[in-house]
This record gives sequence, C-alpha cells and structure tokens, in this order.
Amino acid sequence: MAQTARRAEVGDKTLFKTLSANGNPTLDTLNKVLHALGLRLSVQPLAPGH
Repeated sequence: MAQTARRAEVGDKTLFKTLSANGNPTLDTLNKVLHALGLRLSVQPLAPGH
C-alpha cells in the first residue's frame, strides 16, 4: 500500500481514505492510483438499447 501511494504521489492517509468504504476520491486521485497500478479508466458508450 505504501509503495502504491509513493508511485501515485499521494499520501498514505489519502490512499487509505480513498479506498475505504466511505471514500470519495477525486478523479485526479483515482487516476493517479490507477496509473500507479498500471491501469487506466476509460469511458465507452453503452450498447444500443440501454
């Protein structure tokens, strides 16, 4: 967890709060954490009929 926080350039407490059940991360923080884990967030259109 500490290594992910360092890679994401966020504080340990911020990361724990972000990932908690009551966490409400900003999009910027979420993107930093995902990038640190080698992931990315993407948006795709819904399939027709949704």
